[in-house]
Amino acid sequence: MLSLALIVIGIALLGYVGSQYWEMYRGQKSLEAEWERQAVNLSKPGHASITVDQMLTRVIIPKINMDAIVIEGASRKDLSEGPGHMKETAIPGEAGNAVITAHRDTFFRHIYELAKGDQIQVRRNGRVFTYEVTGKRIVEPDDVSVLKQTADPQLTLITCYPTYYIGPAPQRLVIFSKLVDSSDYGQPSKQAQAHGGQ
Repeated sequence: MLSLALIVIGIALLGYVGSQYWEMYRGQKSLEAEWERQAVNLSKPGHASITVDQMLTRVIIPKINMDAIVIEGASRKDLSEGPGHMKETAIPGEAGNAVITAHRDTFFRHIYELAKGDQIQVRRNGRVFTYEVTGKRIVEPDDVSVLKQTADPQLTLITCYPTYYIGPAPQRLVIFSKLVDSSDYGQPSKQAQAHGGQ
């Protein structure tokens, strides 16, 4: 009887987790469609303006095969849909420290693999911003120094740590990166131009 009850509980938990992932997947597909609409709209002369909160950001990290649309905000609900940009920090691509956070068991599952020199691409408002990882650090949850603003454009990624910890993880993994290139979407970057467009 006990074993049957455990099996039923296990199936129920799997069903719940599965439904959460399905909702997240559907949410990202919807956001991706909206991001594409915004990209087309921005290419039209005299396009309607989009507010900062409405403007979507796309983050692509080739090393870990991550491609996700970022939500404005970092509440529990926001992070159930995608990585969240902390509104009190800089806008990605602009001067200052832009901070994006996500769950360790979803979008940021593999950011611990990132190392110095790896690239992170941010697409926003018709532009492509390329960041290069400069380092990483494990901090306590109340360490707000990682949110400190900077003079130069910087991108900081934060997730819970250890990655495969069971239960609420006690620490945070922080990935630091600096802006190394920017270009209009669909145009060769300065880096590509310097290498003959290759």
